Amino acid sequence: MSAIILRAKALLLDMDGTLVKSTAGVETVWRLWCRHHGLAPEPVLAMCHGVRAKEVIEALAPQLDIALEMALLDELELAHAGVAEPIEGALALLHDLPADRWALVTSASKRVARGRLRDAGLPQPGLMIGGDDVVRGKPDPEPYLLAASQLGLDPADCLVFEDAQAGIASALQAGCQVVQIGGERLLNARVSGWLNDWRPMRVTEEEAGLLLSLPNRLPG
Repeated sequence: MSAIILRAKALLLDMDGTLVKSTAGVETVWRLWCRHHGLAPEPVLAMCHGVRAKEVIEALAPQLDIALEMALLDELELAHAGVAEPIEGALALLHDLPADRWALVTSASKRVARGRLRDAGLPQPGLMIGGDDVVRGKPDPEPYLLAASQLGLDPADCLVFEDAQAGIASALQAGCQVVQIGGERLLNARVSGWLNDWRPMRVTEEEAGLLLSLPNRLPG
C-alpha cells in the first residue's frame, strides 16, 4: 500500500473521538440533560458531536439560560462521562511529539478536557483551545485560527486531526491541512487522508517541522 507523506510545523488535535474514546459518555450526558428538560434526545444526539454545548442549546433549546445549562452540562460531564480510554496509538504519539509541536483544539470546556485527558492517561498539552476560549465554536474556523495564531504559525503550516464533520469543516475553513481519524469517512476531496486510529502513522521530526507518513486510505 502506498503512503501519503505530509509535512507540518505543528499538529492541532481534536479530543473526543480523536484522542479519547468518548462517544458513549458524551451521549449519556446529553441524554441525561434531555431527560432533565423533557426534551427528545434524537435531535440533540444528531448535532452534539464535535460541536460546543452552547451551539446545541442555542439551536435546539433557545428558551433556556445558556450559561446555566453549560455549567450543568459540565457537571454532568464530570460526573457521568464514564471511563475515558485513549484511541489506539494516541499515547505513543503524544509521548513522541515535542511539546511545542502540538496543541489541543476541543469543543469541550478546558475543565472537562483536562479531566478527560487525565482519566485517559494522556499528557496535558502546552496549548489548549477549549470551547470556552472562543466566541464561535466549530464548524466556525475561529478555534483553529486561534490555535495557529497562539503557536505563531500560519494555518497552512498546521495539520489538523478530526473525527467529526463540524471539526473538519472548521479546520478546512481556517486553511489548515486535515486528516480524518475514525468516524464515518467523509467524501471530501480537501481532506488529505483517513486513519482508523493512530497506530499506522509515523512521525519524524525534521529541522523545519514534522514529516508524517500514513497509509493511502482516502475515501471514495
